[in-house]
Amino acid sequence: MADLVEQEVIVGSGEFRYRFVDNWAKLPKGWQFLDVSAVAVDKQDQVYVFNRGGHPMIIFDRDGNVVSTWGENIFKRPHGLHMGPDESIYCTDDGDHTVRKCTLDGKVLLELGTPGQPAPALSGDPFNRCTHTALSPENDIYVSDGYQNTRVHKYSSAGKLLLSWGESGSERGQFSNPHNICCDAEGWVYVADRENNRVQVFDGNGKYETQWNQLFRPCALYQEYGTATRRTYIGELPTTLGSISGRPNLGACVKVVDKDGELIARIGGPHATQEPGEFVAPHGIAVDSHGDIYVGEVSYTSWAPTFPKIPRPEFLRTLTKLVKV
Repeated sequence: MADLVEQEVIVGSGEFRYRFVDNWAKLPKGWQFLDVSAVAVDKQDQVYVFNRGGHPMIIFDRDGNVVSTWGENIFKRPHGLHMGPDESIYCTDDGDHTVRKCTLDGKVLLELGTPGQPAPALSGDPFNRCTHTALSPENDIYVSDGYQNTRVHKYSSAGKLLLSWGESGSERGQFSNPHNICCDAEGWVYVADRENNRVQVFDGNGKYETQWNQLFRPCALYQEYGTATRRTYIGELPTTLGSISGRPNLGACVKVVDKDGELIARIGGPHATQEPGEFVAPHGIAVDSHGDIYVGEVSYTSWAPTFPKIPRPEFLRTLTKLVKV
């Protein structure tokens, strides 16, 4: 990690301007995040980093000091993270095909799915490489069942399956990798339909309402909950198609959109790089009470398909703090 040198770079525009900090987390010697798949923040602004290194859940204070860790013997492949209003934390493991509701110190309160036993691909049954969770205003649990099932499932707070919707395709209500999900205070459900380059919006029972376009491989979703502005932060992955590799303004950024999906700000440079102020593969986003943004990236997984002719460096940046200025 010593090769990473902090450089002050300002990104974003208007009221969404941030100082880019790429070595904020003070990891002990010998520790690595590897891919940071998701991030969450509690009411004390402690930061929960769900990662694919040796310590799957690492908790930091606002200054980047390690507070504690857990999950070493629980998770197979961390993917999604959602902080509930009661500060239960929902952890989605796409390698284990499970969702676990946990306390902030790692005690498992509820488990959805059968560990290590995926449903048949495209069967519609939960789960086959599930990706993320969201909570309704009534505390029902939505699960995006993305990589192999192109499906959304709705559970009661006690873990009873209530309904499911979606199938493979590009029409309204169909999905091509529902990769993330969130729900607002009015009960609308937002699904990052990644490979269809859109976010689809549904009512609480899966009825299609509208969609947001002008997106590129939307991957991460974070929504300001319970606010009148209802702004959404969207992390976009880069292109992995050789025919358009290296072209500017195609993913590898964080976008802020309003309640109608209209662009407010683009955060990050035009290219996918490890340079300060740019991203490789934003995969998880959280915003704290100060308006600072934490961005987790799956740079290790994305490097080879994104940069097929460039050898992967030994260390890649996979967690960035953006301090509001």
